Amino acid sequence: MEQLQAAIKKARQQRDGKVSTVSTQPGKKVRSDATDKLWEDIRPFEIDPSSAPKNRIVTFESSVDAAPFDMLRTRLLHQLTENNWTRVAIVSPHSGCGKTTTAVNLAVSLSRQEELRTIVFDLDLRRIGLGKLLGQSGVSSMADILSGRVEFKHNAVRLGKNLAFGLNNRVTPNPSEILQSRKAAAVLEEIEEAYRPNVMLFDLPPLMAADDNFGFLKNVDCAILLAEAGKTTMKQIDIAESQLSELTNVLGIVLNKSRYTSKVYGYEYDYS
Repeated sequence: MEQLQAAIKKARQQRDGKVSTVSTQPGKKVRSDATDKLWEDIRPFEIDPSSAPKNRIVTFESSVDAAPFDMLRTRLLHQLTENNWTRVAIVSPHSGCGKTTTAVNLAVSLSRQEELRTIVFDLDLRRIGLGKLLGQSGVSSMADILSGRVEFKHNAVRLGKNLAFGLNNRVTPNPSEILQSRKAAAVLEEIEEAYRPNVMLFDLPPLMAADDNFGFLKNVDCAILLAEAGKTTMKQIDIAESQLSELTNVLGIVLNKSRYTSKVYGYEYDYS
């Protein structure tokens, strides 16, 4: 763990590419009865909290398992507030790093703050991972939404009162063209204006798998980079962070699937 952190720090210094860091709640959104009605009209669904851990969804309530995601949530909200940001990409160098699972757990953790509204978009258009994880399917695809063929309200699903998802029901054959289009950027502006979310999370494809991300990342405020412990190499992390820093603000690197354990969370929860 220390070697990983030291190597990342060294790589950043060598590139002379530092992320500028500029309350723990994003700026308040001006909402109206029309906005509230749009949220109420989103098709609701439920996840049984007792069965959720099978899909590694662990943030329905505060716990030792939820603590790392809650910490990520707090740090994320601090940065969004400081910079007046809303849009956050979640990316990884390669597949298998757990970005979709992280996106869901982070979103559910955010939803426990009732004054916040969050929308998660599955923009990994070459698969339908987010829908499978939630046990849901959109009536269409996010490709249809971004292309303007279907309105977001007809595809979205809602978990609780303040967390919505845009899902895929099929694989898209031409994701790069869609994600990089001006129409996609315009549609996201329309969704943000109508639904007034505090946080918009984008589950994006692996950086090294295709060029899907590179034209799209101009549409986000910042990104979180997921790395897989024991599999993602230092070179992959360095290349991925370098690519991201040229396209958007890099909030940080999350090391996922680590066997390293610490009592930093457990001590507090066991304390009496």
